[in-house]
Amino acid sequence: MSEKIRCQWAEASPFFYDYHDYEWGRPVHDDNKLFEMLTLEGAQAGLSWLTVLKKRENYRGAFDGFDPNKVALYDDTKIQELMENEGIIRNRLKINATVTNARLFLDVIEKHISFDKFIWGYVDYKPIVNRFEKIEDYPATSPISDKISKDLKKMGFKFVGSTIIYAFMQATGMVNDHAIQCFAYEEVMKVL
Repeated sequence: MSEKIRCQWAEASPFFYDYHDYEWGRPVHDDNKLFEMLTLEGAQAGLSWLTVLKKRENYRGAFDGFDPNKVALYDDTKIQELMENEGIIRNRLKINATVTNARLFLDVIEKHISFDKFIWGYVDYKPIVNRFEKIEDYPATSPISDKISKDLKKMGFKFVGSTIIYAFMQATGMVNDHAIQCFAYEEVMKVL
């Protein structure tokens, strides 16, 4: 345990501390960062977040810093190269989904000026504030994550089920799901 009171999930490993303390739950409005989190949350499907977080730097290198303009151009040769990269999760469906999602991500930008503007529109451009105390209180999905998931799937996005989308919303600060006793809860509230 550390001296700071954190969300219960973040106390599971010191590896989580920086991610929890400086990123998770803090509003993200940069399109590349939003693409990164959409990709990583999808990569987590069936795995632990710790596994994905430990491979994050490898992902950044393998996927050109999560620049959707570059990832959208990946061909079969590049996908095979990624399948041989031991630093990432070598799941062909997830890698193909990342390329597909990059192309669709760019379509959304073309129609809505930015993915940020599109995705944050679901929460009226301000985070939803929850007041949870313990890990058992957290939902796996919400009516908004259900709607986003349905809409993204209709556009052709992959690995965007409601549970993945709710985790994406938590990670990017679309919801403030820091536990109310967590030091970061008040920090996030000050900037809302």
